[in-house]
Amino acid sequence: MIEYDKPKIMGGRNNSEEESSPQPDDDCERPQISPAVLRVDYVFEALAHPRRRYLLYTLAVETEWSLRELATKIVAWEQNIPEETVRPDERDKVYLSLYHTHIPKLEKCQIISFNARTETIETASSAEQVIAALEGAGTSIDSEQESHAHRDNHEWFT
Repeated sequence: MIEYDKPKIMGGRNNSEEESSPQPDDDCERPQISPAVLRVDYVFEALAHPRRRYLLYTLAVETEWSLRELATKIVAWEQNIPEETVRPDERDKVYLSLYHTHIPKLEKCQIISFNARTETIETASSAEQVIAALEGAGTSIDSEQESHAHRDNHEWFT
């Protein structure tokens, strides 16, 4: 799941000291990590923007959304207003932001899949990992977002 680079040793140590450091026993069982597991930096990148987090909160409850429904829901959350009061111009701005920026980023990491013909978004192979990270981070990322998602999607949090 998490990839670590070997730290570079600065000053004081030479290569012979580094080579003589203890190595794990060959008898030790090493965990097998599936290549399908997302690197942690992709998870953080997916969660870095509030609109992507809102998108993921919605996918945690319902695994398929039309882009129009999703844009409307995100505007309502961002402005803390009922969905039925979202103006078309506000929805269109978020729609474009999702379409051109956030959906391609999440699709590239295989977190969502987007059908351009039907304009629907659904979870993809890595969605579960990112949604679990979002659920685990919760209010430490953004308490207002968490409260919106909790209010609208209470079954996810029970």
